[in-house]
Amino acid sequence: MKSVKNFVSLRRLSVVLISSALAACGAGSDQTPGTSTGAQTAASLSTSLPGILTGPITTTVPSTTGGTTSSPASTSSVGITDIRFENTSATATQTNVPVTFGQVFAQGNLLATDKLTGRLDDGTTVPLQVDVKATHPDGSVRHAIISAVVPSIAPAKVRTMSLVKGGTAPTGTVTVDSLLRSGFTLSVHANVGGVDYYVAAEDLLKSAAPTTWLNGPVATEWQVSAPLRTSSGAAHPHLSARLAIRWYPGTNKARADVVVENDWAYEPSPQNFTYDASVIMGGMSVYTKAGLNHYHHARWRKLFWFNTATPEVNVKHNTAYLINSRAVPNYDQSIVTPESVLAGFKTKWTGAITEPMAVGMAAPYMPGTGGRPEIGLLPGWSVSYLLSMDKRAKDVVLGTADLSGSWSSHYRDRKTDRPISVEDYPYMTTLGLNTDTYNKATKQYEYFPACASSTACKTPNDHDSAHQANFAYLPYLVTGDYYYLEELQFWAMWNSFSSNPGYREAGKGLYKSDQVRGQAWSLRTVAEAAYITPDTNALKATFTRLLNNNLDYYNSTYTNNSSANSLGFIANGYAVNYDNNTGTGPWMDDFFTSVVGHTADLGFTNATSLLTWKSKFPIERMTGVGACWIKGASYTLKVRDSATAPFYTTIAQAYKATNPDLLGLECGSAAMATKLGVKVGEMTGYSSSTEGYPSNMQPALAYAARAGGTAGQAAWTKFTGRSVKPDYAISPQFAIVPR
Repeated sequence: MKSVKNFVSLRRLSVVLISSALAACGAGSDQTPGTSTGAQTAASLSTSLPGILTGPITTTVPSTTGGTTSSPASTSSVGITDIRFENTSATATQTNVPVTFGQVFAQGNLLATDKLTGRLDDGTTVPLQVDVKATHPDGSVRHAIISAVVPSIAPAKVRTMSLVKGGTAPTGTVTVDSLLRSGFTLSVHANVGGVDYYVAAEDLLKSAAPTTWLNGPVATEWQVSAPLRTSSGAAHPHLSARLAIRWYPGTNKARADVVVENDWAYEPSPQNFTYDASVIMGGMSVYTKAGLNHYHHARWRKLFWFNTATPEVNVKHNTAYLINSRAVPNYDQSIVTPESVLAGFKTKWTGAITEPMAVGMAAPYMPGTGGRPEIGLLPGWSVSYLLSMDKRAKDVVLGTADLSGSWSSHYRDRKTDRPISVEDYPYMTTLGLNTDTYNKATKQYEYFPACASSTACKTPNDHDSAHQANFAYLPYLVTGDYYYLEELQFWAMWNSFSSNPGYREAGKGLYKSDQVRGQAWSLRTVAEAAYITPDTNALKATFTRLLNNNLDYYNSTYTNNSSANSLGFIANGYAVNYDNNTGTGPWMDDFFTSVVGHTADLGFTNATSLLTWKSKFPIERMTGVGACWIKGASYTLKVRDSATAPFYTTIAQAYKATNPDLLGLECGSAAMATKLGVKVGEMTGYSSSTEGYPSNMQPALAYAARAGGTAGQAAWTKFTGRSVKPDYAISPQFAIVPR
């Protein structure tokens, strides 16, 4: 088959934020059709995480004159977390600033029956709208999108808002008419070969029933989509626009989210298109790009503000709370990102790498060998942002996530209008022959249409699973932007259908045939998609099943299999392909172990037993009898005598076969250090590098330290005692420590 690859809210929750501006508040759901209303369900705090805003907080709401805030009230509350609003302008006071951000909650912290209140640092109140998107198994809130209007922030100052228990929530109603009466207009144009194809948001808002992503009187976001059309109404078969208009009625301001796509899965003759792109808002040109080469199965995004300049406000989350919620790994919070790194982000983030079809800070050719900052549970730049909450790092994180649409990994189903699902088309693939895609149940072939020509789908952006960055999970977590949610879903689904259907067991979407690192990053992405996709989104259940399918495979193959290798390494796929198929790559296996640990942290209990089994491998390499931890993070480890021999049963056998030249040397001795050309106490494998093999090992050991009991703790202690360590302040993607 000459495939494309070959060429290449749930419930509504309203709250009150303590400040002094807008009195209206509302709620939302995952893409509810129709107009928004102020119907609400209260929610609040049940428990708080250790060390984060603990204890009762008594809040007195000052009276106001000439405003619309509620009358004086008092609440006694227990804190959950806080958010900081930083004015990034050194000279201008920001007033009536609309803000929307995503917030993850630890299980049990915010119950469906609770109410939630916020408090600004001066004790005043302002309505806060919370759109609940995902919940924990116990029904408590997992992820929500919070909108408010911050009354004022002085130049270069930060205001802190605490989320606490108590208060009341006002109601309200918002209609599309209120947006259109403000004078809002938006059109997106693609001049293809002299023919203008376009779409107008106001026409779609009037003629179609938009879906609502945010739903309430503080902020309502309507989503519309349509193919680009000529003035006579002829639709372009491939190019379409998806527009999300976020309207803040109390301020008469709106944010326009423009996405242009070339990604229909089964549209005949897929190809790249070169066109002159332009966006016109409120009668003024806000974006132009001549000669934009839009790659097949890719998309680009731009944001614009109506009736205001882009707000100069950086929303800063509470890092400790995010980490303690277990939504993100336990990165070492003692790391301080140096100014040189942050300034470097700002210097690099300009020009061609930020334009549509570029890939930002990532490497365009994913299969390239060697370490790089994007490889890990999160990219290095994302962890620098998480630990610093600096806007310069955030710009890189969000900007590179915007540009993750530039790879040809985006396949949208016209029937569902969502990323295509491997459960709906269990035999589709980007690899193999047309005959491999025959679905006996439907009696249909599911291969994708061939490119329009042998050169029509050429792109410099080459993607794979083995080197795939985690682009969109953290951006969606902290912003709640639907674009990032779909990016996460596109990548998770591509990982599930790209392999041959026979190898992946068709709709089960198993990753077992891939390289171990490819299995790792695919498992990471589908676990995060299952965790954070909104409860009412149709793909939530699909991703959960795909995750469970894979965990069931690993547990049956290893955890619950008495015949599995006793060392604790993954042996399927391309795992044992070194040294004439006698050796494995421990660093790849460490990636896998860290992903299993992260998945267990996300609350998927069937990952817990797998983590216990997997923890044996990094632990034994550090403290196992007959092995030496100095070589614990080697590039390869021999695990059998020949390609047909059984696997070794002890780490001592593996160490002896891998390191015959070290036998007889005391582990960690000066003689061994001299032999290896390292310092005494230094591990081999580029120990000083943030991307070296000991660094690759660190997350696996961090999870093993908890899952492996006293043996895991001993292995971690041995690891932390090594004499040469990397400076994770430069790039902290592997700087994970035990919880």
